[in-house]
Amino acid sequence: MSHGNALTFRQDILRFLQIIRWPVALLIALWAIHGMDVLFELKLYRFGIFPRSLQEWSGILTAPFVHGSWGHLASNSIPWLALTSMMIVFYPRVALQVSLLLWILTGVSVWLFARPSYHIGISGIIYGYISFIFWTGIFRKNRRAILLSFIVLILYAGSVESIFPNTEKGISWESHLSGAIVGLLLAFVFKNVLEGEEIPQFQTDQTNDAAETRYFLPRDAFEKTRLQRYYEQLEREMQAGNESSD
Repeated sequence: MSHGNALTFRQDILRFLQIIRWPVALLIALWAIHGMDVLFELKLYRFGIFPRSLQEWSGILTAPFVHGSWGHLASNSIPWLALTSMMIVFYPRVALQVSLLLWILTGVSVWLFARPSYHIGISGIIYGYISFIFWTGIFRKNRRAILLSFIVLILYAGSVESIFPNTEKGISWESHLSGAIVGLLLAFVFKNVLEGEEIPQFQTDQTNDAAETRYFLPRDAFEKTRLQRYYEQLEREMQAGNESSD
């Protein structure tokens, strides 16, 4: 690898790390929170969503920060980083809005419709990202969005069964289903917000435009009087006559 290519590659890596700094910071916070929960036996599951409990409505905001086990948190960590990176890199104009709406609307849906039990974890938002990226490719129908849809489909096709009612203990299928539905709706809402290369690029060549442009009237049509134009025409005819006599 040449020095120039190595420098460009290093710059790309630094730019990418700069882009995903907030998802990484949140993931570190999730691990720190769960570590304190285990170490000090804080029983943070109480900050989860308990459906239709007015006293615990704040769980809509806090539930994604709480996880039931190290395995639960670990299983969410890689999908969180992968999907947030896709959102920030490929859909930067809507990434923040989609993330906030997924967080709130998924939580509200769980609070309204889920079983009366504590629902915790960030997996509902992860399923929302999966759904958003997949359906965005369907709705926008451009090559990049369709390619991302296929990538998400290949990576997470096995997760579909988790959005349906199941008896597996500790799995909030309601969160998964809510996130998937909200992601679908947001993909439809934001389908016309174009990103980067999706925006048509119009390159104007001023030289060619000037050569090809034709006007019905002279460009100085309103800058000269009729008498001035008469003398100019007379002068041109006299010059033409002198040139022909020579």
